[in-house]
Amino acid sequence: MEESSGDGAAASVPLVKWKNDFSRAFQYYLDRSTPHTVERWLGTLGVAVIYCLRVYYVQGFYIVTYGLGIYLLNLLIGFLSPIVDPELEVSDGPALPTKGSDEFKPFIRRLPEFKFWYSITKAFCVAFVMTFFSVFDVPVFWPILLCYWIVLFALTMKRQILHMIKYKYVPFNIGKQRYGGKKTSASSSLSKD
Repeated sequence: MEESSGDGAAASVPLVKWKNDFSRAFQYYLDRSTPHTVERWLGTLGVAVIYCLRVYYVQGFYIVTYGLGIYLLNLLIGFLSPIVDPELEVSDGPALPTKGSDEFKPFIRRLPEFKFWYSITKAFCVAFVMTFFSVFDVPVFWPILLCYWIVLFALTMKRQILHMIKYKYVPFNIGKQRYGGKKTSASSSLSKD
C-alpha cells in the first residue's frame, strides 16, 4: 500500500516541476514587458478586439460581457483613486493637498498602471475562455444591460470626477509643467529674422 502512495507522489513531482518552470518563465516575460507600456496596451487592445469579435459572431454571452464591463469599471475606479482617500482616512503619511498652502505630496494610485493592465488583460482572457462554455450563455435582452451599464458608468465617473475636483488631484501624468519665464534664445533669434 505504501508503494501506491509513493507512486502518486513520484508522479506529481514532474507536474510540480513543470508548474514551477512555467510560472518562472511567465514571470520572467511579464517582468520584461514592464517598461513597454504602449506595446502592452496594444496587445490588450488586440485581445479585447478578439473578444468583441467572438461575442459579435456568436451573438451571445452578454451576461459575461456585462460582468466584464462591471469588473473593468471597478478597475478603472481603483486606477483613478489615490491610495489614501482624504475623505476617509487621516494619516501621517502621504496625502493629497486640500489647500494651496499645503505641502505637495505626489499622487499615488490605489491600483498601479501595471497591475491595472495585467488585471484587464486577464479579465479579457478569462471572459474569452468563458465564451466556449454554453452554461455561461444566459439568454438576456442585451440593450437593457448596455443601458444599465452606461448609466452606472456615468454615475460612477461623475462621483469620481467630483472627488478629483474637491481634493484637487489629477491622476494622469501629463508631463513636466512648464512655467512662463524667460523666453529661449532660439525664439528670440527667430523673431529677429
